[in-house]
Parts: sequence; structure tokens; C-alpha cells
Amino acid sequence: MRRFFVIGLLVCSAPGFAQKKNFTYEQLFRNVETNVFKPMPTIKGWTDDTHYIIAQKESSGATTTLLTDVKTGKSEPYHEPAPPASVLPDMKVRDGINPTPSPDNKWIAYTKKDNNLYVLNKITGKETALTKDGSEVILNGYASWVYYEEILGRSSRYKAFWWSPDSKRICFMRFDDTQVPVFPIYVTEGQHGYLENQRYPKAGDKNPEVKIGIATLDGQTTWADFNAADDQYFGTPAWSPGGQLWVQWMNRGQTNLKFYNIDLNTGQKKEVYDEQQDTWIDLDESNRIEFLPSGKGCIIKSDKDGWENLYRYNMNGELQNAITEGNFWGTSIIRIDEKAGVVYFRARKEHSARFDIYKTGLNGKGLTRLSFGDYSHDQVIMSPDGKYFITTYSNLSSPPAMALLTNKGKLVREIYNAKGEDFDKYNLPETNLVQVKSGDGQFDLPVTITYPIGFDSTKKYPVLISIYGGPNAGSVYDRWKPMNPNSQWLAQEGVIQVTFDNRASGHFGKKGMNYIHRQLGVWEMEDFMTCGRWLKKQNWVDSNKLCMTGGSFGGYMTCMALTYGADVFPYGIAMSSVTDWQFYDTHYTERFMDTPKENPEGYKATSVMTHASKYKGLLRIVHGTIDDNVHMQNSLVLVNKLEDLKKHFELMVYPGERHGIGGLKGVHNRLEILRFCYQNLLEKPMPSVFWEPEAKSGF
Repeated sequence: MRRFFVIGLLVCSAPGFAQKKNFTYEQLFRNVETNVFKPMPTIKGWTDDTHYIIAQKESSGATTTLLTDVKTGKSEPYHEPAPPASVLPDMKVRDGINPTPSPDNKWIAYTKKDNNLYVLNKITGKETALTKDGSEVILNGYASWVYYEEILGRSSRYKAFWWSPDSKRICFMRFDDTQVPVFPIYVTEGQHGYLENQRYPKAGDKNPEVKIGIATLDGQTTWADFNAADDQYFGTPAWSPGGQLWVQWMNRGQTNLKFYNIDLNTGQKKEVYDEQQDTWIDLDESNRIEFLPSGKGCIIKSDKDGWENLYRYNMNGELQNAITEGNFWGTSIIRIDEKAGVVYFRARKEHSARFDIYKTGLNGKGLTRLSFGDYSHDQVIMSPDGKYFITTYSNLSSPPAMALLTNKGKLVREIYNAKGEDFDKYNLPETNLVQVKSGDGQFDLPVTITYPIGFDSTKKYPVLISIYGGPNAGSVYDRWKPMNPNSQWLAQEGVIQVTFDNRASGHFGKKGMNYIHRQLGVWEMEDFMTCGRWLKKQNWVDSNKLCMTGGSFGGYMTCMALTYGADVFPYGIAMSSVTDWQFYDTHYTERFMDTPKENPEGYKATSVMTHASKYKGLLRIVHGTIDDNVHMQNSLVLVNKLEDLKKHFELMVYPGERHGIGGLKGVHNRLEILRFCYQNLLEKPMPSVFWEPEAKSGF
């Protein structure tokens, strides 16, 4: 059972805060030193089983690197040893994109702007083109946009090639974007501007055709036995320690996941895994397959039973046993000790808002929690032999700390604590985690509430609600929230700050997510409305001053809050918002909604425009003009609808900005959000110091 806590609200009188100070504008926005917090050190690695390298940034800005003995705790200066003479030096590749060294460090693989894949021999300096048909629509080893954004991930930086363990082959994806529709994005630069034509498949459109190639270093390619014209997706391939290549395949409907072992010489495929679910399966799941170090089996992570559990398979794809069973979520393997028959992993189980560290047998027996206390353990680094690990942990009331433990969970010592010398001299807002029963009574929805400085439960306060709300993308965690200048300032000005999570956020596993299938946004909004109604019933909330804000999916939720949920939410700031799922990409949208042809009523029910006639509050719509993820088309269609309905709203457009609004435009956006809060929630002028020219650089 999940354990949430509610701390009783106390009337806090002025004398209780007299001994502490509020932060000044200069301290929050001009980086004037306060010594409230110390920067956490970085564990750079281990030199052996009993010595770790720790780097600490000093107040002077310099970084000190130390070598620490786990047994004594004593440290000494550490200097990186020179690499052995046998190790080839790094080489810069002219015009190379995503240069990636081979495991033996003798080669570098990369793509170029011609969309071909190359290798460079570091010994001879010879470059070899592994493909030659690259063009504007044929991409070799460089991902098509929808694969970059939704499957391989932004961290891939469009890289779509993978070295074999023996450095003799490269697996790569070849994308044919010929039939993918072009979406034109207008760029205002220059006298006439220009169009940036993006190959972007919207829901129901044709996807890129993909082939899986296995190239040898002399340019010979074997193609895996798939029909590129089929409606399908491929996930990140996985090389086993022994050199087997496993390819993840999924149908367009995203309900059937298969792994195939590919013959490197012929391209023939052999099915080794088959999973089906009624709703969807996430293809973008990272580290789904973990091969045992010996190469004699693997661990596969799956949520097929409603939770993220680990399963052991042999190399023929035969299930050996379940390694974990229970309500685990966010599961990730830290280390596999095959000799000891143990796997160490991190997951949320004891509490849906906290991560813990566990170990269990590869045979599924002996589950043991290794972490301690009511904390979320968010970073874990194990020693090479697995006998020690370092954890960084915190909760909503305790700043981050770092500790050394044995693999039996015994605390050796605390290594560091982020509390500075002046931690107890300043007013920091209190944040509590509470639960609100969902409208249908099925879920205890988690909510964090950050109270204003000097909170008095007999007074009424405006509320700023920051949300995201997307599937398996929860925002409510029992971990320390780093001090954000805006958040601290608003707490000092008397604003309650809240975060909601809905049933599909991950707190309730895949079982909670399945509710949203074919109606993305409806159950989420119902849950947020339930939380909003609960807030409005609290004696200390000004029920006329609830403002929701969010970006991307959070922007969509905000638009829905001011339309579908107009009776609950009077104010909103929606940034980079989806407003109709027909305008978003195939892979993400269809995972939850199916295609517009298959689910027309679902697309209608989840469109903001369907509910626009209910709008009666004040919504600010914010978008970057060259957003290539959520096109500004989304906001313009909503603007058009609200204008036709004679509805008042605010619009802020940022020329030349993409999905994230940065630089000077980002400063302006943050200032305007603060102005919106002053005008509508606090009903007083925003301090002029924020608008002074020299203030903007530090905001």
C-alpha cells in the first residue's frame, strides 16, 4: 500500500518567522551569495573496488578532485593518469555528425550532411563511406524526425547507428522519408523570410520506411529480413556480449512488440520474444533488454502485468522466471552480478513518489530493500565489484545528501549534505505531499502544496498550479525541490504553489494509464478538476484565483482546464500547446489514440476546440513561431476558434523560438508569467526592478 502523509496546517504567526530572513531580489535573481546551500559534489567513478573519485566545486569556482578510501573515509588529491601508449588519441572528424568510437577505439563512425554513414580508421586516417545513397529523403544512420523525437530519444542527437562489441560491424537504420508529408514552418529572417520544410508525419499519415542494415567496415551491407513498406516501427537494436543482434519490431498500432535475432551474414530473422497488450506498449522504453555479462541470457523489463517487472530469458527467448513481482514502477537495473546470481535495481514500490534501491536473486528470490529512510534515492553509483554503492537522496523537507553503503544496505558514512551554513537563517517555504481521492473513487491522486512564507490558515491565498500531465510523466515526487528564484519569490509574496498528478502519471502503474486509451486528456482533466475542486474547498484558498500553467502536454492540459474544466479553473498560461491530437505526430499520438480514422469520436472529445464554447476565464496562449515539435498551428487554430466565439484571451508569440523558449525571449516569457501572476492572482503592481535592463540578464 502506498503511504502518503498529510502534515497538519498550523497558523504561523509573525514571531515564528522573526528570527529568519526573506531572500532579497539581488540574492534570488542576481546570484548574490547566501550560503544557504552548497553545491553537491560529483562522483566521477571508481579507480578500484575501494576508492572512488569525487569532484567538488569550491566557492571560488575552482573544482577540487579527490580520491577517497571507502574504509577510512580519508581523501587525497587525485590526478587523472595519462592513457597507456597503446591507446589511440581522440581524433576530430571534419564535418562528422555524432562521431562515435568503436569499442576497440581503432575506428570512428559518423554521418555527414549528405546523410551517409562513414567510418574513419584512426591508425591510417582513411575514411570509408559505408552508404552512398543518402539524400534529402534517404537518411543512413541519421534519424528521421519522428524516430528522433519519439523512439530513439532526444539524447540520441539523431544518431541511428550502433557498433558491434567486436568492432567489426555497425548496425544502422536507413530511413526513406519520400512519402512522409512536409509541414512548412515559416522563418521570419531576412527581407523575404523562408520556409523550413519539415518531414513530419501527423496522426494517420504515412511514416518513414525503415530498413535495418548491418555494415562491415569495408562497406558491405546485409539487410535484415523485414519489408520496409510494412506499417511498422523499429526500436533501438541491442548487441549481446557474444555479438548477437536483437532488433525490436512493433506494429503500427503499437500493441505487439517482438524481438528478432538477426543473422549477421544473411539478414534472416528468428523471433525470440513476443508481447501483446490490448492498449499499447512503449517502444521508446530505455534499457528494455539487459544481456547477462556471460551472454547466456537476458533480463527483459515489461509492464504486461500492469507494473514494471523484470523477467529472465535464455538466448532462445524462453522465459526462465520472473525476477520481480509486485507494484514496481520506474524500474531500472543498476548492476547484474551473474556470479553471485544477484541483480541490483532502482524502482518505486514502497511509495509511489519515492525511488528505492533493491537487490534480488536472478531466480526471483530474496528481494531486499537496500536504501534507507523515507527518502527518494535518485542517483546510485556502485563500486566495480558491487560491494559498495553511493546514493544521493532527499525528500520534500530534507535537502540532498550523499551516503556510502555496503551492498547489504549497511550505512558506512554520510559523504556530503547540501545544507549550507546559513540554511537555518532564511525562510524556505514548506512543501507537503497530500492525496486527493479521484472522482470515481479509484485512485488517491498525489498533490504537492508549497505554502507561502508566514502561512496563516485563517487567510485566503491565490494558487498557482504547475503541471505537465502526460502519460507516465508524473511531476509529484517526494524529493527536494531545488530553490527556484521565481518559486521562492512567489512564496514570499503570498502565493500557494501546487502540482497535481493524474491516474496516468505512473503512480498507479500501467493499470492507471490504461484508462486514457483512445481518450487522451479526458481522464487526466477529470482528475485535475477533482484536485481543483478539493483546493477550492480549503478555507485558506481564494477559490476565484486558481491559475494553471504548463508547457507542451502541460499546455494542452491548461487549455483543457480553461475550456473543458472552465467551472473549476479561471486562469491559465498555456505554452507550446497541443490543442488537437490530429496535429501531433503519428507515433506518440496513435500510441494512445489510434488513428483519426479508427477513433474519430475520441479525437473530437479530446480537442480543445470542442470545448471552447465553455471558456469564460482568462487564458494566455504562448508559442514559438518555429516550434518544430508542437507546431504553432495548434495555437493558431485555438486562437481562430476563440475569436469566432468572441472570447477574450491573451496571446504571446515568440519569433524564431522553437519548442523551448530560451535566450532573451525566455527571459521575457518568465517576466510576463510573473506579471500575469501579479495582475491576476496578487492584484498589485509587479516591482519595477524586474524590468530594469540590467535585471534581465540575471532573471
